[in-house]
Amino acid sequence: MEFSWIVEQEEPQQVKYFLKEQGISRGLLAKIKFQGGKIEVNQSVENVLFKLSLGDQVKVTIPDEKEHETLLVDDKPIEIVFEDAHYLVVDKPAGVASIPSQYHPNGTMANRVKAYYKRQGYKNQVIHVVTRLDRDTTGLMLFAKHGFAHAMLDQELRKKNVVKIYQALVGGQVEKLSKHGMIDQPIGRDLSSILKRTVVATGQQAETEYWLMKRSTDRALVNIQLHTGRTHQIRVHFEAIGCSLLGDEMYGGKMDLGIKRQALHCCQLSFIHPFTKEPMKLTSPLAKDMKEIVEHF
Repeated sequence: MEFSWIVEQEEPQQVKYFLKEQGISRGLLAKIKFQGGKIEVNQSVENVLFKLSLGDQVKVTIPDEKEHETLLVDDKPIEIVFEDAHYLVVDKPAGVASIPSQYHPNGTMANRVKAYYKRQGYKNQVIHVVTRLDRDTTGLMLFAKHGFAHAMLDQELRKKNVVKIYQALVGGQVEKLSKHGMIDQPIGRDLSSILKRTVVATGQQAETEYWLMKRSTDRALVNIQLHTGRTHQIRVHFEAIGCSLLGDEMYGGKMDLGIKRQALHCCQLSFIHPFTKEPMKLTSPLAKDMKEIVEHF
């Protein structure tokens, strides 16, 4: 895969520093050098110490990424929301993990995407998961189709420039929900469980913003944006305010309203495309099981 830029800086600059400003890491430079890539300046092959001048054209050829043979393929279909040369966004169903684990090496979204890449005959075969979801959470998942694309979006994630909006169905003390609120409570491990988290004074700072969209006497639909990324953050925070997610047995959610998984859906994903610079706003309609409950509010 090739990428090119025109030098706009008047002061001479070495190639390695110029490429660092474009988002190319030292690790990727090493891959370019040792795995079949190349760097060209004005159509001549150069090394990273070459000094660039105003108006020079810099072109980088990044070698193709061979598959990880340990990652199995799963030919189940995927629902594509967006795809270009750099990114793939899919709509994940409930009950499917994002990535394989030691005891569950297949059947995940990563396995399905690998099978899709193989069917399409893509040159880059490594699966780069940019945003993942819990097994029972539905909605938008973002994959990068090559390492450079992954690195570029990782930078945006660290700057909190990739915005994910969730929708959740909650029960309990829904009459206490305001139209717009912020839950700011620290989260740490629940000492009674290997998996569970809880609000605890010694935990890590965590912020969850929500907007009340619809409410009945005993349940509500809320839109949510996370400002931190703690494990089970949404589930923990809504349990803490007495409004556990429907179907979320681990965190005290009601199990008798027609849904047996945590009622959580990633409905929107927004970011500036690192290569085209276009604003991206991708959406997914509310999952069927959640929609049916909302229709009976």
